[in-house]
Amino acid sequence: MNPLWSNIFRKKSEEDSLAHFLRNLAVFADLGRRELNFIETLVHSRRYAPAEIVFEEGDPGSGMYAIRSGRVSIFVRTPDGQKEQLALLGPGDFFGESTLMAPAQRTASARTLEPTELIGLFRADLLEANQKHPAITNAILIGLARTLSERLQAAEIAIRKLRTAASGTTSGTPIDIDPES
Repeated sequence: MNPLWSNIFRKKSEEDSLAHFLRNLAVFADLGRRELNFIETLVHSRRYAPAEIVFEEGDPGSGMYAIRSGRVSIFVRTPDGQKEQLALLGPGDFFGESTLMAPAQRTASARTLEPTELIGLFRADLLEANQKHPAITNAILIGLARTLSERLQAAEIAIRKLRTAASGTTSGTPIDIDPES
């Protein structure tokens, strides 16, 4: 084929497709091809420049973002104005999912570190889709609940380890945190 036309008529490989990318995200891992094709119609793709703010701590949260390419720093500002990095995320990671179904303020800021493509799934789109395709949105919500549960369990284990380290014991002696006692 003439190189002039090859880019126009080149078929997208399966690995390049948005559905393939979405299938590899934990929140969508159990969905079938039909559901993934539908989700492609719900999500929004946006390219960010390096050092661009995706959202700031305290902003109203409206959905989640998945990193298709690039890197994102999740951080909070300390009382003296310094940035404390909480996570460094790359392709295949996602963030902000806790505000997908419940409106809440962002608890941290997100900033790109290099040219980045983010795929956004927003509450308004999901709620609208629920009117016409409740089975698919339920499957999304089950995947989201599973992911949030796994992250909550991991955080609980990390807190327990920190508590044990702070108490200076290695035996896992419980620390009484009941304010009533």
